[in-house]
Amino acid sequence: MEPIILFGIVLSLLFIGVPVGISLGLSSILFITFVSDAKLTSVAISLFGAGQHYTLLAIPFFILASSFMSTGGVAKRLINFAIACVGHFRGGLAMASVLACMMFAALSGSSPATVVAIGSIAIVGMRQVGYSKEFASGIIANAGTLGILIPPSIVMVVYASATEVSVGRMFLAGVIPGLLAGFMLMLAIYVVARIKNLPSEPWRGFSAIVKGGKEAGWGLFLIVIIMGGIYGGAFTPTEAAAVAAMYSIFIALFVYRDMGPLKGIGWVSEDDSVAARVGFNGLVYGLSFFLVWMILSFFATAGSETVTASSRAMWGGIFSVLISVFYIFKRGANIEEGIGASIAAGFKVWGRNLLLLTKLFFPALYSRETRDVMLSGTKTTLMLMFIIANALLFAHTISEERIPQMVTEWMLDVGFNWFTFLIAVNILLLLGGQFMEPSGLLLIVAPIVFPIAMELGIDPIHLGIIMVVNMEIGMITPPIGLNLFVTSAITSMSLSKVVKAATPFMLVLMLFLIIVTYVPWLSTALPYSIMGPEIINP
Repeated sequence: MEPIILFGIVLSLLFIGVPVGISLGLSSILFITFVSDAKLTSVAISLFGAGQHYTLLAIPFFILASSFMSTGGVAKRLINFAIACVGHFRGGLAMASVLACMMFAALSGSSPATVVAIGSIAIVGMRQVGYSKEFASGIIANAGTLGILIPPSIVMVVYASATEVSVGRMFLAGVIPGLLAGFMLMLAIYVVARIKNLPSEPWRGFSAIVKGGKEAGWGLFLIVIIMGGIYGGAFTPTEAAAVAAMYSIFIALFVYRDMGPLKGIGWVSEDDSVAARVGFNGLVYGLSFFLVWMILSFFATAGSETVTASSRAMWGGIFSVLISVFYIFKRGANIEEGIGASIAAGFKVWGRNLLLLTKLFFPALYSRETRDVMLSGTKTTLMLMFIIANALLFAHTISEERIPQMVTEWMLDVGFNWFTFLIAVNILLLLGGQFMEPSGLLLIVAPIVFPIAMELGIDPIHLGIIMVVNMEIGMITPPIGLNLFVTSAITSMSLSKVVKAATPFMLVLMLFLIIVTYVPWLSTALPYSIMGPEIINP
């Protein structure tokens, strides 16, 4: 009877329009006060524990990194790179939008951020070359959901904190399914494009891919820092999130210069000579290689006692000098100045920029645009953490009433096996995803279904990916699907039209859900080959 009362209170509050976070917290307090034998002090203890959860500390940092990556020009550079890669196929611009969403998902960990950053640019571009607004909106709404499947993912962090599984394994588990989901969406676009004779971009050659990769490289290198740092043993996922936030701030303000007082000021001015440009670019390539070398070699040799930082720096310096000289020699073949003069002129350009960075460093950090991005990220963090804290309180109440154990015993008694159990989990999450935010829903459902899954021999990492994919689909199902509202806002389309536009591609994700559910290898192969199986303590 108690479970019916508890869930009845929650559903009643949600039905009358009370926000999700308040509904979860208020229902728990009312239940503990008037129905349960638990002490009311457990409410304070549970809420305090939510703020002390080390794994959840990664969420604010990932949100901050996502905010700076979304505000800066990273999205535009990713789209250009994606168009250079796949734009020449039939329906190539739409396929490039999906590929750009996949890459931005690996930077942000957020589905709405992916829709806003990529959709606000890609939808306009697709409309200009003849795609219908409905077709473009449906693609972005669905492709944006990859933001919570391709690592790093905030939803994966929430699942790991709720079930105490490894965040690192969850991140690795999302790689193959994320790539498969993106490929399935692009394949569906290609089939539709062939039927409707949608336009394709001209093939621009491999030079365009290289150019696009160079422009997007600083943003994409964030993936290397996060994943390489975690699996190279350099830092934990929470520390990786903090590093990602700092890196994103630096790239947006001082490298890409898309915001702040440096906005619009290029590294090279029109007054610089050809020799200065060649020398500067050569030094940039050499320095970039040296930084990448030092970071990757640190990840690769983190546990070694024989490889020292000085030896890594020596070899990195040698290769960097060779790359710089080779570039200047090749590019400067048609100019009068020699290699030495080009390098000297390049150092002058570097000196001018370093002086400018020193002068505007603190003004950039405290500029109005920077403060606005920080404030936006803070608001998002407060909203999400409020929902998570109240969801943890609700999960605590469920645990106190032994509801997971009761559900486990009932399902085993009626003869559920792993196959039918996963069907039930998918149905439950698909229904719940229509009405609740993914993080809150995960924190409620995971403590209930996790013990049952362990009893039935289902892999915990596999279960996590299944739940994340369900949350993906929940982001594009009415009436609460957040991606639908975001897409509606950036396209000025009615919500009903966005829902209609997103439905055909949502069917592709439903097929993807079935594949992920019953092919565990997709989720477990990569994490277990690198980190070994997840051990769950009884």
